[in-house]
Amino acid sequence: MTINKNSNRYNDDRHRMIVELYNSGEKVKDLSSEYGISNVTIYSWINKYTPTEMEDGSTITPDDYTQLQKQMQKLKKEKEIFKKTMSIFAKK
Repeated sequence: MTINKNSNRYNDDRHRMIVELYNSGEKVKDLSSEYGISNVTIYSWINKYTPTEMEDGSTITPDDYTQLQKQMQKLKKEKEIFKKTMSIFAKK
């Protein structure tokens, strides 16, 4: 049986919409009742999608931050591979 990622009951857009409703003043209890989603799930989405303002005025969500950390780790690994490759060619 193949699982399609797009068949997820709640996609990111819906998650973000519910978080926006919460940020505009809706209560979690009301959102939970209206959409049939547990309070715990809504709070996890709030933590994941609510942006934090940075010192320079830009904003970032915890999810964005996690993605940036993964990207940074990948770049560090690629840099190490490049360094090792360059040292091999420098010896030749």
